[in-house]
This record gives sequence, C-alpha cells and structure tokens, in this order.
Amino acid sequence: MTSRISTDGRVAPAGGRGEDDPYGYLMVHFIEDPDGYAERIYFDLSQGDDPMRWTPLYSGRPRLTSTLGTTGVRDPYIVRNPDTGRVYVLATDLRVFGGDSSQGTGWGYWSHHGSTDLMVWQSDDLVDWSGPTRLDVSVRQDGTRAQMGMAWAPECLWVPDLDGPGQGAFVLYWSSKLFADGDLDHADPSVHDRVLWGVTTDFTQEHFRYGGILIDTGGDSIDTTMLQRPLPDGGLRTYRATKDNTFGRGIWLDATDDPRWWLPQARWETIQEGIGARYVPDGNPSGVEGPALYANHSRDRFYLLVDVIPSIGYRPMVSDDPDTGFGYPQASDFSLAPHTKHGGVISLTRTEYDRLEPLVDR
Repeated sequence: MTSRISTDGRVAPAGGRGEDDPYGYLMVHFIEDPDGYAERIYFDLSQGDDPMRWTPLYSGRPRLTSTLGTTGVRDPYIVRNPDTGRVYVLATDLRVFGGDSSQGTGWGYWSHHGSTDLMVWQSDDLVDWSGPTRLDVSVRQDGTRAQMGMAWAPECLWVPDLDGPGQGAFVLYWSSKLFADGDLDHADPSVHDRVLWGVTTDFTQEHFRYGGILIDTGGDSIDTTMLQRPLPDGGLRTYRATKDNTFGRGIWLDATDDPRWWLPQARWETIQEGIGARYVPDGNPSGVEGPALYANHSRDRFYLLVDVIPSIGYRPMVSDDPDTGFGYPQASDFSLAPHTKHGGVISLTRTEYDRLEPLVDR
C-alpha cells in the first residue's frame, strides 16, 4: 500500500476515507486588474482530489482585504503550523493600481521605498479569518532596522527542531533590496534584489527574528518558492524555484540536502533553468515569474505554477521527480480561472474540504 503525507506532515495510509485523511487542496492568490480594486486575497478549491483542476470559492469574489498600509495585497502564501493546526495567509503590502501615489509611484519607487510590512491573516477552520496584522521584517532583535527597499513575495517552511528538540518554528523568506545601514535614503544604485530570511513561530512582531541573506546572485533574484521531499535516510531534500531578473535564466530550480538550508554554508545545486518559457509568446524566460511549488498528498507528483506576465496568469509545470526538472502537461489536464496570479497551495483533510465545498457559489 502506498502512503500519503497528511496535512500536518505525518504519513497516513492512502485510500482512507476518514475525516482526517488528506483530501483536496486549497489555493490562495490575487488578481491584477488595472481598472479595479483586485489586489486582495482570493481562494480556489480543487475539483475533488485533483491538484490540477480548480474552482473559485465565493463565486470568484475576494475573501480578504487589507485596510492597513498600502491597502493592497499581492503574492499571497498559505501555510499550516503542524503543531497547532492554525493556518496563516501572508502577503506583500503593495497596491499598484489606485493606491496612494502622493509619495511616489512606479516599480522603481516601490522597490526602493516600499513597505517592509507583511500582511498576515490566521484561521483555525479556513472559513473564519482574523486580521490583517502587520509583521515588519526589517526590524532586528536589537530594535534597529535593516535598510530594505521593500518586502515582497513572502513564503516559509516549518523546521520542527529549529530552536532545539520540540521547538519548531517557521523559516520565513522574502525578496528585498538591501541597502547599507547608513543609506537611509536608499540611494545606492548598485543595490539589487536579494532573498532574505528570518524566523517566527506565529508571524507576530514579538516572535520574529531577522536572519540575513538567503540568495544573492549578484543580480536581481525574486519570488522564491520551496518544497521539501523525504529522503530514504530520514532527511529532507529542499527544492527552491526562484526568478532571475538579471542573467537571463528566468525561473531556475535548485536543491540541497542540508538540514539547515537557510544558512550560508548550505550548498545548492542547479537542476533546471528557463522553466515555463514555452508559455511566453516569444519564448523569453523573463516572461514568467511568481512560481509556486506544491505536491500531491503522497509526494510522488510535484507541481510548479508559473505566472505568465503581465496578464495571462498561472500555467502549470509537472514532475514525477524534481531532481530531473519539470515538464509541460497536457493543456486539457489543467483548469484554472483566467488571470489567477502568484499564490500558494496547501493540502486539506476530508473534513476541511467538505466544509469549504459549499462556499464555491456563496
């Protein structure tokens, strides 16, 4: 009998029909609309247990809206704390369309002088959500601030014993321009986009520790997404897809077996570059961004969504073995509402799926 990875990370028998057995998937994402206020949080539910076919919840209306910061949210991510079962949605604090432009506007301004807050919601049942609250990822433990130009595309992975046996925490990562501490005007023209990291247990300011640099290629690197796969020896292989905006690689995939993958000594090996370029009309790898990695319950089929910019939205890549890279599925295997952009996916239990399914048309 094959086995599945349950939603809290435990191995569960496949084919079960119990309330806590893995069944179905939930996607969080945003929509980009230059003519409307669409930079909010939307949910899609898988069609049954199929991780490739999706139906919008709430008749396609946004479920969560930010009243804080810029009042716009982009690049959302959804994650479950395996110790408590609580689910969090994290998002970039950025409103591109229709926001306050009194201080400045445009991608140059937003990347140099944008918000360093992440917007956070939480839920214990995936229906009722509290928030948003802010997490300023530029604040160090001594109260000083790292000089970040922005904080975009947050994601995280749970590390069970990060602070010692039984003391798990999330390693959180996001994209920023990082200026020297003395450069309060963020004027250094040589500064580029890097991926930074920190640690948190609950995405509150009180329990956040700023870490440092995770990815620095010497050029602009953004939109990192990660996924872990069990190894025969009991370890984990961590896969990482990131968008390169400088060297022509587009979205590239690399991996490491280092259990402390977030530290500088971890060695990453490149597996694939130019992922998803065939979806771009001119074949340019730079035309895709916002990747999202996820897997089926049994971790024997892997998925990578890539956002074809500016307006097409997510298109799928699939793999039976990420060590050999990702390929293109049959178009008929995939169903997703147009313009669905840059989000994340979690596995559900049968109980959770049955609770959400009636909300498709509400």
